[in-house]
Amino acid sequence: MRVLVVEDHEELAETVAAGLRREGMAVDLALDGPTALERAEINGYDVVVLDRDLPGVHGDQVCRTLAAGGSRARVLMLTASGTVADRVAGL
Repeated sequence: MRVLVVEDHEELAETVAAGLRREGMAVDLALDGPTALERAEINGYDVVVLDRDLPGVHGDQVCRTLAAGGSRARVLMLTASGTVADRVAGL
């Protein structure tokens, strides 16, 4: 399985990636929205683990762009935002 981890906190991104790699997954990292979109355009990912609050391009827009471009990747959004409004906006 090929996974793109998109998280602007590098230590957290590396920790998530290391855990996924231990499970046998091929993992790429992106630390901002523009890099995530560039990597997704080049590589066919099965899953994108996506932070919402990203520099450059917000995670919500990254998700919209992936969907509009026909990406078949499943997106798992992660965020520190805990309000109901934030969760609804993410959906």
